[in-house]
Amino acid sequence: MQEPASGKLKTNDGVRAAPARRPAGTKFDFMVVSNRLPVDRFTSDGTDDGGSGWRRSPGGLVAALAPLMGKSEGAWVGWHGAPDETVRPFSHEGMDLVPVQLSADDVELYYEGFSNATLWPLYHDVIAPPEFHRTWWDSYRRVNRKFAEAVARHAAEGATIWVQDYQLQLVPRLLRESRPDLKIGFFNHIPFPPPEIFAQLPWRKEIIDGLLGADLLGFQRPSDAGNFMRSARRFLGASVKQQQVHVKGPDGAITHIARAQAFPISIAVDQISDLAKSPAIIERARRIREDLGNPKTILLGVDRLDYTKGIRHRLKAYEELLAEGHIKVEDATLIQVASPSRERVEQYRLLREEIEGTVGHINGTYDTIQNTAVRYLHHSYPAEEMVALYLAADVMLVTALRDGMNLVAKEYVTARTEDTGALILSEFAGAADQLKQALLINPHDIDGMKNAIMRAVNLPAREAHRRMKGMRKQILTHDVDHWSADFLAALKEKVVRDDT
Repeated sequence: MQEPASGKLKTNDGVRAAPARRPAGTKFDFMVVSNRLPVDRFTSDGTDDGGSGWRRSPGGLVAALAPLMGKSEGAWVGWHGAPDETVRPFSHEGMDLVPVQLSADDVELYYEGFSNATLWPLYHDVIAPPEFHRTWWDSYRRVNRKFAEAVARHAAEGATIWVQDYQLQLVPRLLRESRPDLKIGFFNHIPFPPPEIFAQLPWRKEIIDGLLGADLLGFQRPSDAGNFMRSARRFLGASVKQQQVHVKGPDGAITHIARAQAFPISIAVDQISDLAKSPAIIERARRIREDLGNPKTILLGVDRLDYTKGIRHRLKAYEELLAEGHIKVEDATLIQVASPSRERVEQYRLLREEIEGTVGHINGTYDTIQNTAVRYLHHSYPAEEMVALYLAADVMLVTALRDGMNLVAKEYVTARTEDTGALILSEFAGAADQLKQALLINPHDIDGMKNAIMRAVNLPAREAHRRMKGMRKQILTHDVDHWSADFLAALKEKVVRDDT
């Protein structure tokens, strides 16, 4: 394996990881491609910088696809998380992993720059202003080519390739050009913006063309798929027939048909349900309430610390309810979990300062010796602690200003095995399409959010049971295995050309 021009060569020696399960040069019939591999490095002392072993990453995508990888004997392609080092292909918990090497410049320009300071805000309704820099775009193209080349080297003839998310939107076209034998799927985990917003991107044609290299494009909501097809028609002049985009070559002839459909992602239902029934976790939930002074109502927000999540709007509504006396600190507590996110990016650093300042102001104004208005937790927690929090909370607040799905909403509902509790859910989160029995809100409407909070606090037990039961039924029958199976089955379908 070639060493980067600058940096160090680091192998798996001294790192607790199995070598690749199959000989070097093995080709794979199924490959998943994402920005990160489904593993994180850890050390014996719990820090991140020693490199003594690997453990499976948390998150819905890994939970969804890891079992599939073991059954299919496929491989997962992605960055292993450390810049300027080369890691050989290896295996972990039955998965073959193919690392892609990124330099420190790649991480800064492709990932922190174009992916998260250009595409992320643009695709989330420009809640924060996106930045457009040609050096970032050049890096994005180079890195996407690295990923495509890694796939092309390891893919068997006629293999199925499933590319994940907005960091790798050029990979489908690059693969189609180098390996036209492949079956290529792409799934966009975040919203796809309407053409009126997408138009701002200087490289809009290149992104659409990159995505149209796929045979099947999956989105969280039908509106996202519709936005993509409208952009393909507007910016490339593509012929769109229902869910089919007829992709033409330089000579004007149709080279293939790309389909765009909604495949809403879900969660590992069995894992959450089993944890929710664990006596140890039920006891932990009881202790959480006790430690908070056994308030009548616990409200809970669980988010990455991101400007798309509506945390500021949530705190504003809660503070006004306290100020107006509708909620009293002796009766209610808001737990806000805000896990660290992109802390090297200036917008996120400023957001953290603002949120922590707001929490300090609320607590300074309304706390008593015995009671705390907002318990703010800037940490990430394991699944066991999260489920305990879900069980402890009477009201779940999901107030995203824009969200592809929001799996926290589905996790909360799944954990409420006795069909109790209330979910307040932003209509701008993809989960609102499936969880219609939630108390749906427009998070920009602070008065509307306040009314929803008070309704949730006082929701009659019978109505709460009916709403939660309906939502649980939807999730139990549409879990994450259902999502992956639906997508891959659709990818294998023979396309019937629709020229009507």
